[in-house]
Amino acid sequence: MPISFFTESVKFTLKEKRSHKLWISAVAKKHQAEIGNINYIFCTDSFLLALNKHYLKHNTYTDIITFDYSVSGKISGEIYISIERVKENAAQYKVPSAKELQRVMIHGVLHLCGFKDKSATDQKKMREAENGALKIFSRF
Repeated sequence: MPISFFTESVKFTLKEKRSHKLWISAVAKKHQAEIGNINYIFCTDSFLLALNKHYLKHNTYTDIITFDYSVSGKISGEIYISIERVKENAAQYKVPSAKELQRVMIHGVLHLCGFKDKSATDQKKMREAENGALKIFSRF
């Protein structure tokens, strides 16, 4: 399966990799998308901030940046996730870190599937898609 997990500048190991891969594939399929190659890179706040400044010209912390390399009807990309930001968000929203990580992971895939999140309407659709995806993870 062309979904890979890497780390950069952070000690982190994703548990249940196979289940996550199956889940991500199922969510993509649900949204009529075929997976090409998706690389998840788990990193620190400072690493992701540097990417945000360099590529997006934003001087702000974020939990995720998705670079879309999709071609020929297959979704492909690099999804960078700050483990520090995910943990802080989990504490802020009073949810388990593992659940917040899954929300952020699938958020990146949904962007590759064409979901946007700039307007209030788009944010609502994205959140509904995230919630739907989170509900099906237990099947894997």
